[in-house]
Amino acid sequence: MGHDTSRDRKDEQLEAARVRDDDHLLTTNQGVPVDDDDNTLRAGERGPSLLEDFHFREKLTHFDHERIPERVVHARGAGAYGHFEAYASCGDVTRAHFLAEPGRRTPVFVRFSTVAGSRGSADTVRDVRGFAVKFYTEEGNFDLVGNNMPVFFIQDGAKFPDFVHAVKPEPHNEIPQAASAHDTLWDFVRKQTETTHMMLWVMSDRALPRSYRTMQGFGVHTFRFVDADGTGTFVKFHWKPRLGVHSLVWDEAQRLAGLDPDFNRRDLWEAIESGAFPEWELGVQLVPESREHEFDFDLLDATKLIPEELVPVRPLGRMVLDRNPDDFFAETEQAAFHTAHVVPGIDFSNDPLLQARLFSYLDTQLIRLGGPNFAQLPVNRPLAEVHNNQRDAYHQSSVHVGRTAYTDNALAMGCPAAAGPERGYQHLQAGVDGAKIKRRSPSFADHFTQAALFWRSMSDWEREHIVEAFRFELGKVDSVEIRRDVVAQLAHVDRALAEGVADGLALERPEAVATPEPAPSPALSLDALAGDSGIATMKVAVLAASGVDTGTLSGVVDALTVRGAVCEVVACDAGQLDGDAPGRDKDVVRRAMFTVAAPLYDAVVVPDGDRAVERLADDHVVRGFVAEAYRHGKALGSLGLGVGVLAASGVPEDAPGVVSTRDLGPDEFAARFAAAAARRHWSR
Repeated sequence: MGHDTSRDRKDEQLEAARVRDDDHLLTTNQGVPVDDDDNTLRAGERGPSLLEDFHFREKLTHFDHERIPERVVHARGAGAYGHFEAYASCGDVTRAHFLAEPGRRTPVFVRFSTVAGSRGSADTVRDVRGFAVKFYTEEGNFDLVGNNMPVFFIQDGAKFPDFVHAVKPEPHNEIPQAASAHDTLWDFVRKQTETTHMMLWVMSDRALPRSYRTMQGFGVHTFRFVDADGTGTFVKFHWKPRLGVHSLVWDEAQRLAGLDPDFNRRDLWEAIESGAFPEWELGVQLVPESREHEFDFDLLDATKLIPEELVPVRPLGRMVLDRNPDDFFAETEQAAFHTAHVVPGIDFSNDPLLQARLFSYLDTQLIRLGGPNFAQLPVNRPLAEVHNNQRDAYHQSSVHVGRTAYTDNALAMGCPAAAGPERGYQHLQAGVDGAKIKRRSPSFADHFTQAALFWRSMSDWEREHIVEAFRFELGKVDSVEIRRDVVAQLAHVDRALAEGVADGLALERPEAVATPEPAPSPALSLDALAGDSGIATMKVAVLAASGVDTGTLSGVVDALTVRGAVCEVVACDAGQLDGDAPGRDKDVVRRAMFTVAAPLYDAVVVPDGDRAVERLADDHVVRGFVAEAYRHGKALGSLGLGVGVLAASGVPEDAPGVVSTRDLGPDEFAARFAAAAARRHWSR
């Protein structure tokens, strides 16, 4: 009897279909199919619910336990996966394997975050931003846990609980959320003058990043590289975004907190989904141990930076983020970073704040993620194989085979065995000598010179924004005594700074005191960091109404899109535009004016068309949109009669950053507008 292959194939197809159907069935956590997910088991249609309904009990119990403790700081974040690629071998300074040869790629997971607010706070608050990178290297995980500012508020970890308690909402009324503009923070600042340098950074626009993609990152502390011979080199880590460094201004940051509280995390997600993968260059400042004491500041002081004029940044490689997480909770929320997660070739300095973090981060993960097995979660799991004798505890998911869980042993042939000095991690053999004391080094005592360095390195518009920020923050402080003390503290940094803040608060100007006069560091100014990426990935609002000249509309959208811009046609209403406009095209997003606002965009263009221009110029919402973009220093462009909308909005045609087609062809207009949109225009 012959074999019926056609029947076999049919049976296989049916089995495959059954498996596929089973994949879509709702089950319990034990894999039992669920017949009804909308009703509890009852004794009759109107009777009491029955305790034996195991599906309902499992579902509700899991829901009741869904929340884990949020991070005390850095609670609100966004994450992404990608890779790091080394430029060249760094064997001259470190034995770290992932930096050993050009082109070597290492997978990474990055988490960006605000610091002070809760998980439900807004992205655009004035705050430091976390910049934490987990390198999944072949030698284990390396966590570079830093911020978007190179310095910190305090010098010693013993003060960290005090600082966080001061900046968090005040305990008597839990106000304000995700904000530093309140009495307890500024009371702490006036009592701890070591905060002065960091407070100038936080009052600058660095505390209001335009996006995570245009934000610098820093390791903050001084670490050590260690080479194959055991020689140590002090190192500071720097991340520099390919798109340049760009910030919001305070007015639009406040507006965005209401318009789109997820502004920064949405930007990161959408950029990666669209294929505009964010990229940063990793660089380091290297200081041989023989030069440790050559500077007029202490390398171990986390409130200080090394000016790039003294120690240039050496590029090591580039990082690209190209994949969004599949599950925010399982990956971004459960990602566990720790400053002590280092690999051979990277070691620590005696920075007292870093030393405190080496304890605190692990302690935090133990309570937040329910025990010591958090490294087994997929986002935290190293690519390197794990072999040790650590067993059991909460959430143990590894199945350990064998009867030994101790070292030394003979029953398992001595395995797992220590790797030895050639392959294992070795701490740098640095000498330690001194009396046990609770006292800071005199080299930590200068709290104002680097604050003055930052202030003197700022452009005029940056200084203006810093003064305005101090006025706003201190204006929210109820205690006049705190305001006076902070202004007096600023007088030790710069007289003009202190007087500008005092004048805005109607306080007496403080007495003149001697102030430091360090040479400016141009590398600290946003003017020097805008980059040359032009309009790439910037979001442009193209205003339109019925009667728009669809030819100029299509032309400007095409020309700017080719240059990398993301164009959105913003119309006066949600109806269709007359004519064949690209507002209907799948590649151009169409928005109604009443659903958006100028802070959501980086630049604005008004196309030609007499009826459309008339409609736009008569609409007070449109005029406010254009005027707000102009006030925030953004580029504005007009084609043909579109200049009338700018004029109706109070925008001078000849102002810096304003481009029209008067005497310009379409291509030249697009090129000039793209150049204008690359940065803000504060001179106007």
